[in-house]
Parts: sequence; C-alpha cells; structure tokens
Amino acid sequence: MIVGDWGTTRLRLFRSATQGAERLVGPGIGQLRSSPAQTLTTMLEPWAEIARAEGVLLCGMAGSRSGLLELDYAACPVGFADWSAKTGEVDGVACRIRIATGIKAANFAGLPDVMRGEETQVFGAIASDRRLASGRRVLVLPGTHSKWVVAIDGEIRGFHTFPTGELFALLRDHSSLARAGADPGEVDAGFDAGVVQGMRHSLAGLFAARAAQLVDGRTHGWALGYLSGLLIGGELTEAQDLIGAPLSTLTVIGDPSLSALYRQAGSKLGLSMTLLDGDACAIAGLNRLARVYEDKPA
Repeated sequence: MIVGDWGTTRLRLFRSATQGAERLVGPGIGQLRSSPAQTLTTMLEPWAEIARAEGVLLCGMAGSRSGLLELDYAACPVGFADWSAKTGEVDGVACRIRIATGIKAANFAGLPDVMRGEETQVFGAIASDRRLASGRRVLVLPGTHSKWVVAIDGEIRGFHTFPTGELFALLRDHSSLARAGADPGEVDAGFDAGVVQGMRHSLAGLFAARAAQLVDGRTHGWALGYLSGLLIGGELTEAQDLIGAPLSTLTVIGDPSLSALYRQAGSKLGLSMTLLDGDACAIAGLNRLARVYEDKPA
C-alpha cells in the first residue's frame, strides 16, 4: 500500500518499502487551503489506481483534530503492539485509508505532552537497527517540534517536546532580531557562538542577535546562525537537565541537514550522535505497521 507521514509542515507519500522510494510531497496540515480529504485526493491522483487497489496508510497529523479522523492517543509507556492496535479507518473516501494514532505522556517536567508521527519513526528506527530494541536509549527527532524520546527495550517510556523549529521560524520571520542587515555570510560562526550562549542562558542571549549587528558589525547571516545555535544549544542543555541522567550517546532521527546541526552543537557538549534518516525511519515504521494488517486473517 501507499504509506505517508502527514506532518504540520509537509505531507510525504511513499510508494515503496525502500529508502529510495518514489515520493510525493505536499502541504502539511497547518498549511491547507482545502479540506484534508480534498488535499489528499488531489495528491494521490498520480497513484490513484494503486491507492484504490492497495489502500493508504498514514501517520502523523492525519489522525489529529485538524486531520482526516481524530484518534485518541495511546498512553505511555507504549510498545509497538499497543500502539499498532489503536489505528483508525476513514470512511467515505475513494480508497481505503488507515491512520496510525499518536502518543501522550507527562513530559520530563511533569507537564502534558503529545506526539503524532514521531513515534512511527522511533518504531521504524528500532525495526531497522535492532540494537535500539535493547537497553535504555535516548532518541532525538529534531524539527518544528523537536522530540526527545526515552525508550527501554523497544518500548517508549516517555518524551518531551521542544518547539525549537517553530521558535526559530517565528524569530526569523516575525521579530526584529535578524533585521539589522542583509549580508548572508558568517552563518557557521554565528551558529557556533549561539550554541555556546545557549548552553549558558538562551533567553538572556536572544537580543544579542540584533545588538551584535548594530555594535559589532555582525552580518544578517551571522544573526540567523546565532539564533539557530542559541535555540539548539539551549534545547540540548535543558533536555539533559530534565532527563536527569548523564548522556554520552544519542540517536538523532530527522532531515540530514538539520540532524547535522544537532551533531555540530552536541560536539560542544561532548555528545556522540548516530544520525538516522527521518524519511527512511518513517517508511520502516509504516511498513512495519502495514505488515500487521497483512498478517491478519481476512
């Protein structure tokens, strides 16, 4: 069947079980100009025959209040079997659509937290690398809403969301902090400086993105890099404090370029990171879930 991860910012549909899968990319749930059903129908037009014959399996925001069908969250701790048992099916569409649910928990600070889509990547990563199925593992899924997940023996025991990507976009596009210049250079230098400051005091260092352009002659690119580093450095430091146990190795699941920034920042904290491709893990998780239906008697 066709599988897909429908996030807040992007819809990604895949036709194959391999990392080099054919794919279609469309708007996320937060960017729709028509209903989710209409958007999905339009996106599936090139693969309409396959969709009608084999069906579609989606994870992420497809199962949210703003998506195709609101599904209740599975509560932590949750393993693959418990999570896979809570899928839903959409009625009244041209093809059969199954939707994976999300997960809820009290986060590392004891506050309510939810995820939709990242759990699929985690279970996919565990299926792809069986070393992740044993012992205590900390996985980081950077993005609009960065997730830190603690898994023990393949079961998700808890997680914490940092809206790092959303904050960066808001500061970049809707604040005065990066608007004092136009030169795009010095991004890497700004990033490194931001990480160092973020490891100390992230909120207290925010205005320096603007002031450094006005006083020290820093570029627009430096300011953007600084804001990115400040937020990521702050996230890494706070997450370690909240987890409350020494960390030396993390598994990072996400877009390769974004994951590389986390590795760059983590090196300043002495963290070793294994990087896994987010799309590959999503495909692996969705195909693992699809096999549950294939194994069920008709």
